Amino acid sequence: MKEHVEDYRPIVGAQVIDELLLLADRVRHRSLQHINSTSVGGGVAEILSRMVPLLRDLGIDTRWDVIKGNQAFFAVTKAFHNALHGGDETINKEMIQVFRDTTEINLQDFDTFGDVVMVHDPQPVGLITRRSVVGGRWLWRCHIDISTPDPRIWEFLRQFVSQYDGSVFSMPDFAQRLSIPQFMVPPSIDPLSEKNRELSDAEVQAVVERYELDPERPILTQISRFDRLKDPLGVIQAYRLVRRHHDCQLLLAGGGATDDPEGQEVLQEVREAAGDDQDIHVLELPPFSDFDINALVRGSTVVIQKSIKEGFGLTVAEALWKRKPVIGGAVGGIKLQLLNGVTGFLVHSPEGAANRITELLANRELRQAIGDAGHRYVRDNFLTTRHIRDYLLLMLAIENKDTDLSLLTKP
Repeated sequence: MKEHVEDYRPIVGAQVIDELLLLADRVRHRSLQHINSTSVGGGVAEILSRMVPLLRDLGIDTRWDVIKGNQAFFAVTKAFHNALHGGDETINKEMIQVFRDTTEINLQDFDTFGDVVMVHDPQPVGLITRRSVVGGRWLWRCHIDISTPDPRIWEFLRQFVSQYDGSVFSMPDFAQRLSIPQFMVPPSIDPLSEKNRELSDAEVQAVVERYELDPERPILTQISRFDRLKDPLGVIQAYRLVRRHHDCQLLLAGGGATDDPEGQEVLQEVREAAGDDQDIHVLELPPFSDFDINALVRGSTVVIQKSIKEGFGLTVAEALWKRKPVIGGAVGGIKLQLLNGVTGFLVHSPEGAANRITELLANRELRQAIGDAGHRYVRDNFLTTRHIRDYLLLMLAIENKDTDLSLLTKP
């Protein structure tokens, strides 16, 4: 199905769509290229898969390309990712050389064409050395929480980042000392995607029952990649505390990404922690399971995203959009989305999560009030139309460095 910006008018209103059309007229003469490390799995690929067709529908010459990388390269960049989150990682000279060698391969093979080139996250950051040949304006778009990075890895990456014309972070807390302009653009979800569109009660129930969940008992759900930073073991601990008071079920579901080699290892840890508890459902979902994920979230009673570190956490916005009460770790971009006690609850431990879950399970009216407030908050701040607007403004700002950079405002 071809995406059209006009399809969003009933959801976000005429003023939002008219503003997009006006901005598109201002930048239609410029081309935009997105570059990242994977076409499937993870939030970046999910956002770009929906955004790029809509930018094209607005008349913006937009392309999305993916760098090459083998297992050794992605093992290195996963270690970079963990270190940038503040984790204790051993990164030696051989690993740095793997990163440099893979970057060089991509520099030789990669076709760069955009008037504005947006490079996403650390994996392709070294492509900036091509700018002297191909020209254009280059932006480094960082989706991860680098508020407390390992200084050694950040210093290594900063030598590349500082060559860009600007950097883009999801929230002010992630900004770093850089000589280039820094913009704030939170991520977004698409309300018309297969993962977020409205479903009938019958569709939801059919999927819930297909995965052998009992729709008559409360379902606690966390949807995420199997990653230690998502703290799935902490979610299991919280569930077991809740079980002392409520007969409920736990669903831990997610897939992998080609640039995340640790996924299978973490999945095995989760299965071992679940043991023989028949009410813990651990699902490894294949790519393009968006319809099932949509239905599973809609069939849930409470949604959890108990991350230890989080760049944004699209699963939070997705659940809020579906009017589900969400409990999230008080970290990173989750704090942008969950106004504590209003659009959800922020927690710091399995015990805190269990207390909030217990409170929600005992109070249907509270669940509904939190869910309704969350839906409105996402509509106003975290839909793809707002994200596209910010990128169009970025193209205007980066084209003329004298442009007022306050054009981009936080939600």
